[in-house]
Amino acid sequence: MSDIDFSKPDSAEPPKSAETPPTAEDVATLTGGLAHEIKNPLSTIRLNLELLKEDFSREDLPVAKRALKKLDLLQRECQRLQDILDDFLNFVRGKELELEETSLNQQVQKVIDFFRLQAAEAKIDLIPYLGNDLPPVWLDQESFFAALLNLVLNAQQAMPNGGQLMFRTQVLGEEVRLELIDTGPGIEPQIREKIFKPFFSYRAGGTGLGLPFAKKIIEQHGGRMDLQTELGKGTCFSIYLPVDAAQESQNQQGEETG
Repeated sequence: MSDIDFSKPDSAEPPKSAETPPTAEDVATLTGGLAHEIKNPLSTIRLNLELLKEDFSREDLPVAKRALKKLDLLQRECQRLQDILDDFLNFVRGKELELEETSLNQQVQKVIDFFRLQAAEAKIDLIPYLGNDLPPVWLDQESFFAALLNLVLNAQQAMPNGGQLMFRTQVLGEEVRLELIDTGPGIEPQIREKIFKPFFSYRAGGTGLGLPFAKKIIEQHGGRMDLQTELGKGTCFSIYLPVDAAQESQNQQGEETG
């Protein structure tokens, strides 16, 4: 048998991997599928917790009352997990926008009408200052509604004892601007720097995905979002949309898929 030379050739190169790194779409698909796999057993857990509560509620024993308190805690935690999963799926699974020409003021009014009862219960006054003669914009109404509602809910959380939430629209050159101004405590500078980062939440129980999701939707429309805040006075979230939003959002979606 001839000798085998195990020495490494001088010109040897490490083997090239045949695998290509996963794309952002691959990661979104994988994580979205994983989230759905978690939601299924979570739904089973929530259902059985509810059945257990019904069983224990029929008993008037101290042990049953203690069990009910523990079940309430478990249900709240399950709901928190459900909220996190829902927000996560909304964030990672974008959809192609279905744009249609519409009135920004009408879309803002839809959110106000939807939130009016909840605002009354939270002692929050909704104050619209909707500008006249706004040019039409091109929006995916479902996505824009969801983004705007996230901002409204964020404002509600900032005012646990009630307050005022102002909606103001106006034309600024080739853009229209929507401002949501609350009378909450304002946001600390160190928090403001991170507020649009996914999973960063400065409130107990928050998922940290509502504001990043809203910002992502606005950017998909070719717009932008920023905030101004003053401690002790409140916060203003501003949405800027180009008047020719149809072309801008098409360009934006092309860049994301390219």
